[in-house]
Amino acid sequence: MLTSAIISIILVAAIHIAISIVEIFLWQNPSVYQRLDFTAEIATKVAPIAQNAGLYNSFIAAGLIWGAFAKSNSLGIRIFFLVCVIIAGVFGALTLRWTTLVLQTLPAFIALTLVWLAHSQLKFQG
Repeated sequence: MLTSAIISIILVAAIHIAISIVEIFLWQNPSVYQRLDFTAEIATKVAPIAQNAGLYNSFIAAGLIWGAFAKSNSLGIRIFFLVCVIIAGVFGALTLRWTTLVLQTLPAFIALTLVWLAHSQLKFQG
């Protein structure tokens, strides 16, 4: 169960690495900004904001990777960063697109559930 939890955390981190790359480096590509119904002019104006969001997403990815491989306080680190992703996903669904629930929130919720189950199993065994 612990292996599944760690793999799911790494998957959520990979999603956030991909989001970071898109927001930081690919934002002004029409296939990216048009998915959010932005014009080229608006995309150019908000590019610094998108890049800043990309930086934050890279911090989330780094925290998830840290939590996946941490030897001490790993449960707290994992829960904190997965809950951050869930909250960000819900907020993104409310403010951007509902598909954010599928892209961010659902994988993080599954990972959080697996982390909780793995911790419960270890606690029960130990």
